[in-house]
Amino acid sequence: MARIGLLAGSGKLPSIFARSAMEKGDTVIAFGLKGITDETIEKDVTKLHWLEWGNLQKALLLLAMERIGSVVMLGKLKKDMFFKNDAVLDEKASAILKKVGDRKDSVIFDEASKALAKIGIKIIDSAAYLKDLIPQKGVITKRRPTDAEQEDIKYGSDIAKKLAGFDIGQALVIKNKTVIAVETIEGTDETIGRAGKLTEGGFTVVKMARPDQDMRFDVPAIGIDTVNSIVRAKGSALALESGKMFLLDRDEIIKLADSHNISIVII
Repeated sequence: MARIGLLAGSGKLPSIFARSAMEKGDTVIAFGLKGITDETIEKDVTKLHWLEWGNLQKALLLLAMERIGSVVMLGKLKKDMFFKNDAVLDEKASAILKKVGDRKDSVIFDEASKALAKIGIKIIDSAAYLKDLIPQKGVITKRRPTDAEQEDIKYGSDIAKKLAGFDIGQALVIKNKTVIAVETIEGTDETIGRAGKLTEGGFTVVKMARPDQDMRFDVPAIGIDTVNSIVRAKGSALALESGKMFLLDRDEIIKLADSHNISIVII
C-alpha cells in the first residue's frame, strides 16, 4: 500500500487512475487546478487540495505536509496555458520557466520533476495502474483500413513520429499522402476540426508518441471526444501508436466508430 500524490489535469484519466489505485489499497491525495480539474474527482480520492494555476510553492508545501514520496501526473493541460497568465505564477514557477528558457511542455515537466526530486518526491509511471488502457496492435473496429488509408497511415506515421520528436505535436491529418493539418498547441480535436474545414472528409488521423516518450508525464490519450471530432469532420480512419498512449472509453469509441464506418487501427 502506497501513499500517492495525484497532480490532476482535466478529463477522466485522473479519476480512472485514482479508482484503480484505491482498489489496490493505496491512499491517493489529489491536487486539482481550479477551473481545469473535474470537480467530481473528489469522490474518487482520499483527499483533495485545490490549487490556483502557477501556485507551485503551495503545491510543494502541501506535498511535504501530506508526507507524499511519489506523485503521478495525469490529465490534460492545454499547452496554451504556458503562454498565458504569467502574472499569476509564483516565484518558484517563474524561476522554472526562466531556467528552461522555452515553453516546451516536456522540458517544463522535466524541470518540475527535478524540483520535486530535491525535496524527496519522485514522479512515477502510472502505466502499472492503467495497463487496460494501453492499446496493443490490431484493428479494433469492424472495418479494416482500405489500401489507400493504409498507405496514408504508413506515410503519416513516419511524419507524425518526427513531429512528435521535435515537440511540435503528436497528431496529424492526412489524405492521399498529403498532410492536411498538423497538431500544434491547440490540441488533437481542434486539429481535426481544422482539417474538416479544408477537405470534404475522407481523411485519416494519425497520432504518435514521442520517440523517447516518458511514460511518467504527458502521455498521449484518446477518448470519445476525439472520435466525435472525426465524425463531425467526416474523417474515415484513425491510427494510434501501440504501447505508448492511453485509449479511454474504448467500448463507446468502437460503437461510435462502427456506426459511422470509421476504421480504427493500433499500429
